[in-house]
Amino acid sequence: MTPSTRAWGAFRRMLGFLLAGDNLPFVAALALMLLIGVAELAGLGGGLVPDADGDADASLLQWLNLGRLPLLLLLVVFLCSFGLAGLVLQRLVAAVMGQPAPWFLASPVAVACAFPATRTAGRWIARLLPTEETSAVDRDTLVGRIAVIVTGEAAPGSPAQARTRDAHGQPHYVMVEPDTADETFAQGENVILVRRAGATFFAIRGVAALRDARV
Repeated sequence: MTPSTRAWGAFRRMLGFLLAGDNLPFVAALALMLLIGVAELAGLGGGLVPDADGDADASLLQWLNLGRLPLLLLLVVFLCSFGLAGLVLQRLVAAVMGQPAPWFLASPVAVACAFPATRTAGRWIARLLPTEETSAVDRDTLVGRIAVIVTGEAAPGSPAQARTRDAHGQPHYVMVEPDTADETFAQGENVILVRRAGATFFAIRGVAALRDARV
């Protein structure tokens, strides 16, 4: 058997393993991760600039380093961790049992592995990404500036990610919710940051001219 024949045989076995029905959730997670990466490179995403905050709430997302990484980048890291953990697990199971485990049994195990892996990888990535623009600026100075909602809908008690710029024009990604109880802010809407409480900024709608502002 020639080397090229052996290589082709190994490729076919690997492809068959990846396309096995019980491995599709993990392959789909990796494919989605790649699509998000392509969208970011094409300038279609919300940005991957980190914005650190020492007052982040002790929620699951904050434990996963949401205060140090934007939500989109955190999602990419989680998808990668989930996909790789699932495929490695299924490979081990197939080596022992002769076939992968059912996806509904393997997926919870992969999720359990993905959470600590996401936290660890997120901390490492946060150290590598440039932070000069965030470390040099007191976040309280962002109060009074215009921001645009970039991810989700901001509602009282349910903040959404928004992008703003400091006095030097550097972007910051912050969590924003309305300052009044009867308002919501849709994705793409411009608001004014009026105060800050811990990791969350509170905002109000501005005058009509804010709709044309660039942030």
